[in-house]
Amino acid sequence: MLLNIFQYGFAGIAGLCLLGAWLSRSRRSVFAWAAISAGSAAVAAHYNVFWALVTFGLMVPWALLCAGPWIDFAWRAKTGFVLFLALGSAVCIYPTYHDERYGRPDQAGLSSEERSEQETKAQRGELGFSRFLTSNVPFRMVRGLDLKGGLRLVYTVDVDEAINDKRDRYYDDLRAALATAFGFHQGDKPPTIEEMQKLQSKLRIEKSRESSDTITITFNDPADAEKINDEFLSRFLGELQIQRSADRSVAKFRIRDEVSSGIRERAVTQAKETVLRRVDGLGLKEASVTTRDEDVIVEVPGDDDRAFDQIRDIISQTARLEFKMVDDDTDFFEPIAKSAKEADLPKGLTFSIENAPVGPNKTKPVHFARMVRGEHEEMRDTLKRLREWVGTLQVPPDNEVGYGKLYEYDEEKDAVEEIGWRTYFLFSKAEITGDMVRDAQALPDQSEGSLGGWYVSMDFTPTGADRFEDITGRNIKRRFAIILDEKVESAPVIQTKIGGGRAQITMGSQNPDQQLQDARKLELVLRSGALPAPISPSNEQRIGPSLGKDAINQAVKGAIASSMLVLGFMVLIYSRAGLIADIAVIFNLVLQVAILAMFGASMTLPGIAGLALTIGIAVDANVLINERIREELRNGKSPRAAVDVGYDKAFSAILDGHVTTLISGLILMQYGTGPIKGFAVTLIVGIAVSLFTGVVCTRLMFDWAVRGRKVKTLSLG
Repeated sequence: MLLNIFQYGFAGIAGLCLLGAWLSRSRRSVFAWAAISAGSAAVAAHYNVFWALVTFGLMVPWALLCAGPWIDFAWRAKTGFVLFLALGSAVCIYPTYHDERYGRPDQAGLSSEERSEQETKAQRGELGFSRFLTSNVPFRMVRGLDLKGGLRLVYTVDVDEAINDKRDRYYDDLRAALATAFGFHQGDKPPTIEEMQKLQSKLRIEKSRESSDTITITFNDPADAEKINDEFLSRFLGELQIQRSADRSVAKFRIRDEVSSGIRERAVTQAKETVLRRVDGLGLKEASVTTRDEDVIVEVPGDDDRAFDQIRDIISQTARLEFKMVDDDTDFFEPIAKSAKEADLPKGLTFSIENAPVGPNKTKPVHFARMVRGEHEEMRDTLKRLREWVGTLQVPPDNEVGYGKLYEYDEEKDAVEEIGWRTYFLFSKAEITGDMVRDAQALPDQSEGSLGGWYVSMDFTPTGADRFEDITGRNIKRRFAIILDEKVESAPVIQTKIGGGRAQITMGSQNPDQQLQDARKLELVLRSGALPAPISPSNEQRIGPSLGKDAINQAVKGAIASSMLVLGFMVLIYSRAGLIADIAVIFNLVLQVAILAMFGASMTLPGIAGLALTIGIAVDANVLINERIREELRNGKSPRAAVDVGYDKAFSAILDGHVTTLISGLILMQYGTGPIKGFAVTLIVGIAVSLFTGVVCTRLMFDWAVRGRKVKTLSLG
């Protein structure tokens, strides 16, 4: 409805402007500008392009103002631009005002389809002008945690796991270097699985279970220890230290203490940056992410429980992506399945056989363990029981057991449900890792036979693409497990060599809505990067406004009172010139709030203090200008000449003051955190805006007086 009104209304204005351009030769270009803007706004309304509609629609009064007879074209163009900014600021601020005053629409009882349908109607203008603006303007300025309260989450980074990951990379590097030293491998490419298996005849290399930073190499023949010579060690002793046994048959490599300390610090810093990217990806620009020792602290203002649940899920997901080959040549669970007694096995654990591909035109029956969850048992508890049982098995050092979900079709519910977990016997080496993924995107499954499901498409980096092509080329008709956060998402069979650097992760067998949610979450965490180490929640608080309502009210009253005193002082001292300064200051505040709302900033008490300080800075510029004009009037200049000279002489001092304050604000923003950073951001925005309003906007009003009304005397108190 509204879009039709805008479409035909602007089309009519465009027609009138074209008529004006035909009738008035002197203003033809301005009317043509107005006609083009109105026509573009009409087209934007027809195709429901909101921001094009707003931009071109607001350009119409700007252009029409330029067609007026007042002063000169330059003054009219500047005044029209100020009007454009004022109306645009109103559009940006209105959703914030509406939500604070009336709250957001209650959609708690609606399904996702109904919510989507209602949102579409609102964006088309079918639910009124207010909903039209609030639905199409995505950003808001919200109250911060100190003003509104919200959720405070504290996560502890498992820095030992980060050290363990570093140790695992050295483990792979040492094995590759030893395979080359023994002549089992040549070239720059990583050794193959077959080449690594040959190495087992010469030595045993183990990762210590007691210490997360130690690797032990035991040579079958002590004479082979000479392979670890100075040339070999030169690649590793920068971050590792070595300890040999008396007969030199055993060599222990350990990560140096200073390297471990650096890994711990980087793990916490990277965890903070990753969490911040994920929070930003959710659109929660007002959230604060800080660190303390080995903790990452997330503070999110608000009271939306559903949003908080989504935040918890996204933040806590490690998003560690790995591609590993399935070792189907080894039937690891066969002897266990044949010898185990049912009474000795955990509840719900059974063994099954599947026909696994082991190369072109070859298959092999292999056993796997499956554990069905008990009644009222959570899936994570079932997985924990299965992991504990696998932990009692003797898994070879070059292998590991992976875990994937089991699904079953429920005829009564007509849905596929998760019923438990199954095992995969994998090679422990990760052929592809998440840092080789360049981009990820959630896409609908449009393949033949699809039931409306979703998957996540991944693009690899050049290195990852080459590695993926090489691995798939050497393992045709074998299973390649895709593992996310130590859970096997899928284990597809490699049908052919895959080039192009692209792969995909399917979203299981849930209903399409759940698949869509899971796909978007996975897309977000893959794009934001994996956490360098797992994080676990150590503390969670739902807190109210930290200062209390009385303290907040007093602080706001203080900011308003100080602002009113400054504005009143300007009128008292400079009379009408002071009123001009006050109008510019109020416009300054409007622009600041609009800009902060556009960036989704949160308003905290330090932010309010920054706004109050900005008023003083803006007024200071007008004090300099008014005093300069007074001085020129005392020297006998006319009002117009006094205004011209006053602004010219005052500008350099105003610019110097603003630049020095800007530098201070930039330093505070760079090194400050939390409230200090919020104050700095508000201050920087205020400085930029006050320079515009204090010099440009007030000059337009003075020019209206001395050039438009041609006053003989200026009222400067």
